[in-house]
Amino acid sequence: MSWTTTLADAQAGMEDFTATQGPTAEGFGALHGASMEAGSLGVKQKELMALAIGISKQCIDCIAFHVKAAVEAGATRQDIEETVGVCILMGGGPAYMYGVKALKAFDEFTA
Repeated sequence: MSWTTTLADAQAGMEDFTATQGPTAEGFGALHGASMEAGSLGVKQKELMALAIGISKQCIDCIAFHVKAAVEAGATRQDIEETVGVCILMGGGPAYMYGVKALKAFDEFTA
């Protein structure tokens, strides 16, 4: 599995949706932008939170988007590992398996 390909496929699907459902896609984009702006919590912390939810919801595309964004926000492998650890605490075995996927995504995006 290539995380770069997973991310590209997800982005292409979103672009296709935007072409026919622009207002909905733009609304989601605006919500995303507003939610991820630095405030009391920094962008890195918010991306790690989003990653934890993506792992917990078992969303491969969410894992790809938020690992990449977390890396761009300065997250280290240890940050991702600790996020996965909290996911395992809260989500058990499925979170463990999807958390390992997040670590593989980190390794690919930082290679």
